[in-house]
Amino acid sequence: MTQLFEFEKPIAELEDRISELQKFSKDKGIDLSQEVATLEKKVLQLKKEIYGNLEPWQKVQIARHSERPNFYDYAPLLFEDFIELKGDRLFADDHSIAGGIALFHGVPVTVVAQVKGKDTKENIKRNFGMPHPEGYRKAIRLMDQAEKFGRPILTFIDTPGAACDLGAEERGQGEAIARCLLAMSGYHVPVISTVIGEGGSGGALALGVCNVLLMLENSFYSVIAPESCASILWKDTSKAKEAAAALKFTAQDLLRLGVADELVREPQGGAHNNLQQTADELSQVISKYLVRLRSESPEAIRETRYQKLRKIGMFRESAEINLTKKLD
Repeated sequence: MTQLFEFEKPIAELEDRISELQKFSKDKGIDLSQEVATLEKKVLQLKKEIYGNLEPWQKVQIARHSERPNFYDYAPLLFEDFIELKGDRLFADDHSIAGGIALFHGVPVTVVAQVKGKDTKENIKRNFGMPHPEGYRKAIRLMDQAEKFGRPILTFIDTPGAACDLGAEERGQGEAIARCLLAMSGYHVPVISTVIGEGGSGGALALGVCNVLLMLENSFYSVIAPESCASILWKDTSKAKEAAAALKFTAQDLLRLGVADELVREPQGGAHNNLQQTADELSQVISKYLVRLRSESPEAIRETRYQKLRKIGMFRESAEINLTKKLD
């Protein structure tokens, strides 16, 4: 059964009414085409109003939709000859991070992606998309290989955050993430990162040190999950909706703030409604930036990545002066 959110119920009710009228028309031989057309027009208008004015919390719900496409859904539509490479050569193969080599529009690339499961069994296997240190060490191994052979790196971000269990801490989670950040900051090959769902905390940032950050229209990218933020600020996870609005972490917010470089359009209601359309949009946008980056020198690629990170955030001297006056 398709997952349905509260704000989508008015649409579902109208669509059910249309189905009932069509069935009644067929069974009784009565022409109800005019009534059906009127309701279909209302559905289109309602979808436009609802999906065109989504609140941050509603975008979070869509980004976490149980049927939202993961990397393995996109891979055959984006790449040719994707060959998955496994293991970190130190401990184990982390199923929450997938990686390998492929052809993208005829160009050899290295791909690294975080992967959530689609059901309970798969989510347990993939730790709900929360990588352990061996996952990040696998990512570093593959990206170092890309640097050695001059292959562009494409990363796909979709995680609530890095694993925070005892095993992750014992095996050096913080060190593994830090090494990812350090390694990615120094590469001379183009790095394009795409947030395809949920981008949570350092677990997401570990694959986000890039030349270009793309975000699917209904994705979000944040230092903390809204529930965790609410539990810290208000000691109440039920205030996650308020936290989502305050964090300014939607794709639209981050594009305006200069963190994201471009939004990738999704079908109305989310990527799960039309995988092929979403993949086509994503392919076009990635290709556009990859062509531009491949024309730059290795030194320029590393420098522009550094400058992109340096430009995030702003110091406002006027605000500091005002605060000083208030303190005085």
